[in-house]
Amino acid sequence: MSDPLVFDNASPRFGLPFLYAGQAQKEFYVNEAFALADALLHCAIEGTATTPPASPVDGQNWSIGTGATGDWASHVGQIACRQSGNWIYVTPKDGMRVFDRSSGRSWLYASGWKIPSAVGIPTGGSTVDSEARAALGQLIAALRMAGILP
Repeated sequence: MSDPLVFDNASPRFGLPFLYAGQAQKEFYVNEAFALADALLHCAIEGTATTPPASPVDGQNWSIGTGATGDWASHVGQIACRQSGNWIYVTPKDGMRVFDRSSGRSWLYASGWKIPSAVGIPTGGSTVDSEARAALGQLIAALRMAGILP
C-alpha cells in the first residue's frame, strides 16, 4: 500500500497558508494569503527605513534597514508590508524584484539586493565622436525608460 500524501501547511517560498478540508475559519487563512500576494505581486517599496512611518498607509511596503527600531527591530533585511492596520514581514528570496519609489530603481534579490547605480552621460576626452556620444546617450535614455537604469 502506498504512503498517504502529506501536505505542508504553507507554500515553500513565501509561506502562503494552505487550506485543508474541514478546516475551521478558512477566511483567516485565505485573507492572510491574499494579503501576502497583494504585497508581493509587482512589489513596490517606498524606500529603506529603520523606523516605521508615524502614519503608515495600508498597501505601503518598506525595506527595513540596519539598526531598525520599534516594530521593525527584529526584522532587519525584510520587507515590511502594511495590511489592514498591521505590519506583515516578508523575507526576500532569490529572483524577487521590487521597485523603489524613492529612487526610481528596480532591485533584484540574489543572495542580497542588487541595486543598479546611476550611469552618467559620457563626457570629456580629447577626441569627441559626436555620433557615438549621441548613440550612447540614446541607449542610456532607452534603458532609463525601460526601468533598467535609474
